[in-house]
Amino acid sequence: MSGLNPIQVIAVTGGKGGVGKSNVSVNLAVALAELGKRVVLLDADLGLANIDILLGIPAGRNISDVLSGNAELRDILVPGPGGVKIIPASSGTQKMANLGEREHAGIIAAFSELGDQMDVLIVDTAAGISKTVTNFVRAAQEAIIVVTDEPTSVTDAYALIKVLSRDCQVERFRVVANMVRTTSEGQNLFNKLSKVTDRFLDVTLQYVGSVPMDESVRKAVQRQKAVIEAYPRSKAAVAYRSIAQKVATWPLPSTPRGNLEFFVERLVYGAGVV
Repeated sequence: MSGLNPIQVIAVTGGKGGVGKSNVSVNLAVALAELGKRVVLLDADLGLANIDILLGIPAGRNISDVLSGNAELRDILVPGPGGVKIIPASSGTQKMANLGEREHAGIIAAFSELGDQMDVLIVDTAAGISKTVTNFVRAAQEAIIVVTDEPTSVTDAYALIKVLSRDCQVERFRVVANMVRTTSEGQNLFNKLSKVTDRFLDVTLQYVGSVPMDESVRKAVQRQKAVIEAYPRSKAAVAYRSIAQKVATWPLPSTPRGNLEFFVERLVYGAGVV
């Protein structure tokens, strides 16, 4: 155990759908892999999986097969762009969207076998404030909140931060402004959100950066590729690499593999698990 590396667990989430959360997860994963990190991307939108669709990856088996005992986690890993390994979720399965404690245990216990094969685990959650979302975010070491310049995005991001702070004791949030027209728009968006959280909540918000509105992203989605892979010189790709450089400097767990086990324990046994 002592010879194993510390693992960084990062949850990417958002208060509402449509903010580009999965695109952020995918491209951050690829950008970190370009920096030499061994990255595993977990599609944790357990009821409406979309990472495999976003990347045009045929996923024969998924996390529900691990839950049912028909497969081990290593059996369902799918190779993604840039060497990223992807753990697909099931799509359109209501049971998967409402997991209880035992099912969560079944998913996360399987991660122990992957502990020596990754440096970073990125968890792409569903949108909103469901119990499954809050369980995953609470369990992670870092929480990235994706926001866009829409009143509903900011309002819903605040609601999510409030729930995670009040019910799950999450105190630090990283913020990425997505689909902005200018860099100052991204900073202003962060300022707008932090002004409200500073006033009403006891949390720390840190600005990671912004991703510009870029036609290349839409084209990449149509091609079912990460924009970093399809259009490596695009403005969005450059922005994702800049964000990844910052993420790579975030502090690692102090004990080898510590945060993977911490992730397991908090996800399954933390306060408020169904």
